[in-house]
Amino acid sequence: FSVLCSAILSSYLLGERLNLLGKLGCLLSLVGSTVMVIHAPEDEEVTTLEEMTSKLKEPGFLAYAAILLALCFLLIFYLAPRYGQSNILIYLTICSVIGAFSVSSVKGLGIAIKGFFAGQPVLQDPLTWILVVTLVASITTQINYLNKSLDIFNTSLVFPIYYVLFTTIVITTSIILFKEWVTMTVVDIIGTVCGFLTIILGVFLLHAFKDMDVSLGNLPQVLQNEQPVPVTRDDKNILIEVDNSSIAPEDKPKVFMLYT
Repeated sequence: FSVLCSAILSSYLLGERLNLLGKLGCLLSLVGSTVMVIHAPEDEEVTTLEEMTSKLKEPGFLAYAAILLALCFLLIFYLAPRYGQSNILIYLTICSVIGAFSVSSVKGLGIAIKGFFAGQPVLQDPLTWILVVTLVASITTQINYLNKSLDIFNTSLVFPIYYVLFTTIVITTSIILFKEWVTMTVVDIIGTVCGFLTIILGVFLLHAFKDMDVSLGNLPQVLQNEQPVPVTRDDKNILIEVDNSSIAPEDKPKVFMLYT
């Protein structure tokens, strides 16, 4: 819903255009994300901060978090200064990768708030404050780079791509953190892969053809106006044609060979 609203509102309020292929890419992105969410298994029930702490300390999640942090630092300190102004994926990938930590922090803080109203000493637990600091830092970083992306690129492109990347990272984080992959069936695995491929196709249509003027009104004209690409021939091709014909056509240049 947010993707469609951003595309429509940016068209009316900001004067930004989204062509037919871009709209189709938005639709495919939503369909792919919906398929992924439908086939994603339910997470394990975590009700206390102690259970959340044990989940966060597992080697699989620690390795995954380390990879995300390394990727985030690479994007922020190396790729963003060089390619951030020209590549829309740089800033949005930073926002999406950081989103994995913000969603995990929100999950933990939700458990802490429930425990606080239940009379549990959650304020004495160090994990509560770690989650607060992580949430503030991640949200601040996301807002910063999302605004940078909106200042440079088309709004109707930013939100769909950001939505797709963010959803993919969040689902992957949830699967690794709560070990949802253990309970996934073959049908769920196939559905998740198909949904992800649909997302990739939608993002490709949205980003690759963003500068084309394609709509339902001019689609037949665009198809009819396709001209064959002219073939550029060099002097060697012309010489061979002249040599193979008995009489050189008048409209072809004559080639003279001088012998010394």
